Amino acid sequence: MEVAKVSSKGQITIPVSVRNKLKLKTGDKIVILEENGRFYFENSAMLAFKRAEDAFSGEAKKAGFATEEEMQDYMKEIRNA
Repeated sequence: MEVAKVSSKGQITIPVSVRNKLKLKTGDKIVILEENGRFYFENSAMLAFKRAEDAFSGEAKKAGFATEEEMQDYMKEIRNA
């Protein structure tokens, strides 16, 4: 467990160990999520990547590609057309 203090401006400093786990760097944005009265912080870029990954999950298979290599070969073919 980590503790952060709220300043008079409502700002907090995220402890280094938490920043490292969230892979946060200076200038990064965080998303604050609420679930059942609990709040969670996530790196906004990582959350966006996860959501995009989930959205595309299984699409290659639906398109008829059995392997990643097949899909890459097809993309190369399109680029050379």
